Amino acid sequence: MKKRIVIMLLAIVFAVSGVSLSKTDTVYAANIVKGDTTANIKAVQTRLLNWGYYTGKVDGVWGSKTLAAVKYFQRRNGLIVDGIVGPATEAAMGLRLNSSSGSSVSNANLNLLARCVYAEARGEPYVGQVAVAAVVLNRVRSSSFPNSISGVIYQPGAFTCVDDGQINLSPNQSAYNAARDALNGYDPTGGCLYYYNPATATSKWIWSLKVTLTVGKHSFAKGV
Repeated sequence: MKKRIVIMLLAIVFAVSGVSLSKTDTVYAANIVKGDTTANIKAVQTRLLNWGYYTGKVDGVWGSKTLAAVKYFQRRNGLIVDGIVGPATEAAMGLRLNSSSGSSVSNANLNLLARCVYAEARGEPYVGQVAVAAVVLNRVRSSSFPNSISGVIYQPGAFTCVDDGQINLSPNQSAYNAARDALNGYDPTGGCLYYYNPATATSKWIWSLKVTLTVGKHSFAKGV
């Protein structure tokens, strides 16, 4: 129980550096609306460091210290405290960041992943929502699955939410946060490729997998 509580807390406060997928679909994290380029992150880090909000290295890597510093800045300056450098936060920092060509890709991937999380795991603990998103991204990296987020989610028979149409529901903020955390590299499953609800699963094959993590109603497994 204590371990689960720790994991849930980490899911809320911990964010690691942006992740580059090893296959053809490069996913851009949405920490900076204009794009998480090294130059943009360094600009944010430098400004926050100079103003006393940030104590880490100016290395162009979006980590937990950078996220905490942005939230601290937002909180002290009456901005929405979401850890995202959007237009209002950028202006308050006095910055003019460069737009990344990956920002539109980021928005599309983030939205689709959030829809999948909401459809598959709404009502689950937050860490369980991140875990569902992580499974999708782990499949993108795996040679056994399609090499894009959309390809993984819409692979025939892969997700119940696609079959029953719930993939088209509008996700809530929790789903977006979970998707963003997973895109930033947080994987509470440790590389799992499958998950299922033991109370509703009917596939004999899925029951043959070794469960390595259980969060809420879902069991997670890496494969055979």
